[in-house]
Amino acid sequence: MIHLNNVTKIYGSLTAVDHVSFSVAAGEYFALLGPNGAGKTTIVRMLLDFTSPTSGTLSINGISSKKSSSRAAVGYLAEQNRIPPHLTGWQYLMRCAELLNMPRVEAEKQCRLIVEKIGMQGREHTRAQTYSKGMIQRFGLGAALVGNPRLLILDEPTAGLDPIGIREIRGLLESFKSEGVTVFLNSHWLSEVEKICDNAAIISRGRLLVKDKISSLVREGDTLEDVFVRYVKGEG
Repeated sequence: MIHLNNVTKIYGSLTAVDHVSFSVAAGEYFALLGPNGAGKTTIVRMLLDFTSPTSGTLSINGISSKKSSSRAAVGYLAEQNRIPPHLTGWQYLMRCAELLNMPRVEAEKQCRLIVEKIGMQGREHTRAQTYSKGMIQRFGLGAALVGNPRLLILDEPTAGLDPIGIREIRGLLESFKSEGVTVFLNSHWLSEVEKICDNAAIISRGRLLVKDKISSLVREGDTLEDVFVRYVKGEG
């Protein structure tokens, strides 16, 4: 579903991503992990063609990320998600459906289901300026679900959520596994990643340190956080 081949991104004197290669299979739940500034969001931005690699290639479902058709079945949640404050959550979801040229009747039906999935019944018709960060994040995830994408690219999806909200989002993501949806996840919530994802890669200073099954990375008595710290400190 996702393939990176020797990808490098240089900003002036900074090498944000340094010759990174990995693949994510269809139906896989994959986590890209790393400390702040490691290059995770830069990789996401290149996958979505928000910025171009200095060298190397990226593809989604066998189609170059440079082609808009590669994003036809992709749902995306940005790390710093925003909703125009004058819109309600419902209007925001419906605008997303309009961008996909979805017939109105179908859009309304799908948006009603999404509101239920993200647990925002009763608040969908109030303006976003009244929403907490966690509520905005929920509607951002809802927007990523519009159109029933086959690939979800989620950059810190639990940012701003309380423990109950985090558990609910985890449950929602887990429910997609039976539908064959692929999830590409950036997150600092390693305990949640360990519960949700099958495989993970750890990067630091733009370089790929390891990619493997989480069950293989986590030793007996360890947690994914222990593994993360070891690799980032060069002790992996």
